[in-house]
Amino acid sequence: MSLRPSLLLVVPFAVGCAGGTASTATERLDLPARPMPTAAIVMAREQTADQQVLHALHRLAFGPRPGDVEAVRAMGVDRWIALQLEPRRIADPAADSLVSRYRTLALTLPQLLDEFPPNPVLRKMARQGNLATMRDSASAPSQADSLEYAMLRRRTAVVGQELSSARVARAVVSERQLDEVMTDFWLNHFNVFAGKSASMRHYLVAYERDAIRPNVLGNFRTLLGAVAHSPAMLFYLDNWQSSADSSRPRLIAPRAVQAAQRRYAQRAPQRAGQTTARRDTIIANLQQRRRGLNENYARELMELHTLGVDGGYTQADVTEAARILTGWSIQQPNELGVFRFNPAQHDAGGKIVLGTAFEAGQGVKEGEQLLDLLARHQSTARFIATKLVQRFVSDTPPAALVQRAAATFTRTDGDIREVVRTIVTSEEFFAAAAWRAKVKSPFEVVVSALRALNAPADTTARTAAIVSRLGQGIYQHQAPNGWPETGDGWINAGAILNRINFGIALASGRVPGVQLSRWTPYASLSALPRAQQVDGVVRALLGGDVSSDMRGILLSGDHPMLEQARRNETQGLAQIVGLALGSPEFQRR
Repeated sequence: MSLRPSLLLVVPFAVGCAGGTASTATERLDLPARPMPTAAIVMAREQTADQQVLHALHRLAFGPRPGDVEAVRAMGVDRWIALQLEPRRIADPAADSLVSRYRTLALTLPQLLDEFPPNPVLRKMARQGNLATMRDSASAPSQADSLEYAMLRRRTAVVGQELSSARVARAVVSERQLDEVMTDFWLNHFNVFAGKSASMRHYLVAYERDAIRPNVLGNFRTLLGAVAHSPAMLFYLDNWQSSADSSRPRLIAPRAVQAAQRRYAQRAPQRAGQTTARRDTIIANLQQRRRGLNENYARELMELHTLGVDGGYTQADVTEAARILTGWSIQQPNELGVFRFNPAQHDAGGKIVLGTAFEAGQGVKEGEQLLDLLARHQSTARFIATKLVQRFVSDTPPAALVQRAAATFTRTDGDIREVVRTIVTSEEFFAAAAWRAKVKSPFEVVVSALRALNAPADTTARTAAIVSRLGQGIYQHQAPNGWPETGDGWINAGAILNRINFGIALASGRVPGVQLSRWTPYASLSALPRAQQVDGVVRALLGGDVSSDMRGILLSGDHPMLEQARRNETQGLAQIVGLALGSPEFQRR
């Protein structure tokens, strides 16, 4: 197989990507080249040279495509890793062209809300100025109106379909594989559930493009701030409605309270005593009816986003943090959907979080100071380091590597790129114990299988639906803790069978756009005896390393988990490839 020269192409200029900026990319190119690991460090690695190549392609990428192993071997695994850590140096025309085919990904949030209204019925009525008539009318809509509304709803569904499809397609074709892996990591770390509301998919387009993707290898505080200001996160965890309790001072009085105060101030002076009492009662009732303090985001900010569940904070810290974040809201959620600090919701009193005092009356500055405090906390350094080591090395993170990665986090003020560099150039990363030690998530299974067969990107929603059927719907994890990062969350008898069936369906041409005859080794393997076909498939898909039991299954086609009818459905090379894609060796990385 020939080398893929695109892997080796280093561009001397900024290559744009959705949500990124040319200036940022140019600044990265000005940085000095990082030194390569010394010969002594390389020689001390426990994995063989070939294993190191495959290991890097499975951990820092979504698996190799035909020609990738040879290309990385020719470049040198350490040079390839260094290049992947600087994604703006890598030309990515296929991914750039792919993204341009998704119209919704380029639209601003207000444009999305306007062109693809999450509630098209209300939007149309509002534009016609007859919302009140619609609400008061007991008559059913006409047949013509019902058909139009159905068409509008189908049009609105395109937003979610393109969002999910693009996640899979970009991961399949992009040359900036580590960038895609880190995007997957951070979108799971800062999880948002698409089903929260009708408008959430619209918010998620901007969330992925503007908050997550530009910052996946940047500064953690910058990433944390982008998430904290994102309407997607503020809406998902209800902070946009969080406001000071009625007993707390606010930066300014709410408009309803201001209006009541003005009305009663205009009453006759001779009734001033009665007016004051009546006014205070109404104002108190107005304040009680307003939504009060909501701790959801503050709690997850500490427990899941920064400090970790054992990060040393208390329930009092959560409450105080929630008070600080009152007023972090959304302006016109179904029209503009942009961040807005609302002083009428903000608790203007003093607070104390993690022993740090926040001066009263500072408004939005308090929230920024809170993010500074959390981003630079030692517990955050340890928590983020642990999760990254768990992602790249082992479900049970080596303590010494976590400590070194946390030290890098602290020393560099949260430079994610350097933390990842510390991890993926370490002896633990290339240890024998790390080889095939991680179980792939459904997203990784589908993307790696498509890459292995050199499949084209599917710009429909069908491939994303396969990921969902395997148990990991894109943006469909309801709880804020995200999908499991460890293998025990994915492996059971039903999941294994589903993965085997997926492999067979893929090799049999029942997945959109995939034809086994287009797979690079197909021409040389198709006419060989079965034993040689098995050898070729093991080399091409499994790195030449397979258990004797699995080799026996590939030779016979007799899998203990498949019914006889299912075994007979696919024969020949397609059967071998399908079973190989469902094998334990392919399901691990």
